[in-house]
Amino acid sequence: MATKKTTTTKKDTKATTKKATAKKVTDKKVVPKKATPKKATVKKSTSTKVTAKKPAAKKSAPKKKAAIAEVLSGVPDIRRFFYKNETPLYFISATNFNMLGADEWIKGFKFICHIECFDGLHPNVFSPKNEIPHDEFTGIEDINNYLLQHPEVQEYIDSRRNGKDAGKAMFLMFDENTEKLAKKLGLEIMFPPAKMRTLMDNKVNTNRIAEKAGVACVPYVLSQVKDYAHLNKVSKKLGTDLVIQTPFGDSGHTTFFISNEAEYKKHAEEIEKEKEVKVMKRINCKGSAIEACVTRHGTIVAPLMTELVGFKEMTPYKGGWCGNEIYPNAFSPDIRNKAAKYTQLFGDQLKKEGYKGYFELDFLIDQDNGEIYLGELNPRVTGASSITNHAVFALADAPLFVFHILEWMGVDYKLNVKELNARWARQENIDGWSQLIIKHTEDTIEYVSEAPMSGIWKMFDNGHIQYDRMDSHRRAVETENEAFFLHISKKGDYLYEGADMGILVSRGRMMTDDFKLNERAQNWIKAIRGQYVSQLVEDKRKKIVLTGTLTK
Repeated sequence: MATKKTTTTKKDTKATTKKATAKKVTDKKVVPKKATPKKATVKKSTSTKVTAKKPAAKKSAPKKKAAIAEVLSGVPDIRRFFYKNETPLYFISATNFNMLGADEWIKGFKFICHIECFDGLHPNVFSPKNEIPHDEFTGIEDINNYLLQHPEVQEYIDSRRNGKDAGKAMFLMFDENTEKLAKKLGLEIMFPPAKMRTLMDNKVNTNRIAEKAGVACVPYVLSQVKDYAHLNKVSKKLGTDLVIQTPFGDSGHTTFFISNEAEYKKHAEEIEKEKEVKVMKRINCKGSAIEACVTRHGTIVAPLMTELVGFKEMTPYKGGWCGNEIYPNAFSPDIRNKAAKYTQLFGDQLKKEGYKGYFELDFLIDQDNGEIYLGELNPRVTGASSITNHAVFALADAPLFVFHILEWMGVDYKLNVKELNARWARQENIDGWSQLIIKHTEDTIEYVSEAPMSGIWKMFDNGHIQYDRMDSHRRAVETENEAFFLHISKKGDYLYEGADMGILVSRGRMMTDDFKLNERAQNWIKAIRGQYVSQLVEDKRKKIVLTGTLTK
């Protein structure tokens, strides 16, 4: 049951307006016709009659026509609108990974980041140079709140105002405090309220939404669990091989695989402290992911991707997400169609709940019966968004994040979502890409003295790699012997179990058809790890916090 990962802990009602309809006035007042005034005559000494003409009435100035708001008609107009954008737009987060490339589609789009992955070489990334005092970060929300309170960030936002308009911002994660800080700076958040996102982020509530939408879930029960005996009682119909998920949590951290009392006791404290957990039947499944966007014209659905889950070469967590692949015919037509249908239904239900914008669903494909079940919902851009937004189908029209941002731009537009979804579903509009999320997998704390640079790396036939050139995203990768690497941990940082080291993106596949890492993936992982030089920190009592990027 893979959940997308950040190295810290996780973590609108759509405002609806009713237009008043004006009634047609059918009763007309009858206005009596005025009598035509007679012409006045005056006598001159010559006795000739002269007719005095009535002074001509002054012509009133012509009424100005009311300005007609532009209505964008289809993808070309939408693309033009963003190329000419004058509103300051931001993605504010630990790094800019989740929205890579947005600055190339949208004029005036900037990244405000805590971790500078490009070492000052990215033209549209702003990161404050001086650290100010702050409490220990416990999540990406804390990092974003720190950034919004940083004088350098505030000065940067103020310097880019368009008149009085400070602009709009997207966050990977945010809370009510973030909303207050953003409002104080004059920023509009381009997402539904934090309270709504938190409600939908709850893995227990996800199943309730799915039930209303008519989307199939793995057989489950929702219940409090008091002890192992109680677990067996509430999950009797599911058997003894179970998966338990708590309402909130990171990749692999709060997904527990339980088949006996000994396994239960390892996680009993975390399970029993919750008022309600999701208990599922454990199935023989493969993971998949799909991203979508709820718009006023319907739910836009991207193609289904594979998921890399639990590979010990990349993550210390058994259920931990560690990458994705997208490629033509990755799944059977039946699975693709069913996933798209379920996503459409789920998106339509989210709209009824008051949600709009970007979301992602994890689907589990049962290898024993071929059924597809909903795994979880992530109401946000995610760690898989870079794969979605740089594939051919998105480049031919517009990335999914463009349609998300459009919902907050105060402009009317027309879009045939059905036609767009049909284009994106065509396999010839999909090219092959993979991404690997590489973490520190040892239970150690290590100080990084050398780290690989972000940019394009090239692999030679003997398996060695070499830094080739600086670039800001994966489209610069030309062959499967090249890869784009984004470093998260860099020189001067500390590595600890589960810390994000970096993200590797390349053309082609990184798994075999039976969902195992292929030789090329193994070689790249080994080579990237070899570029890091670190020294063991003996004092394990030292508290190290390095917040990563990749929540789903």
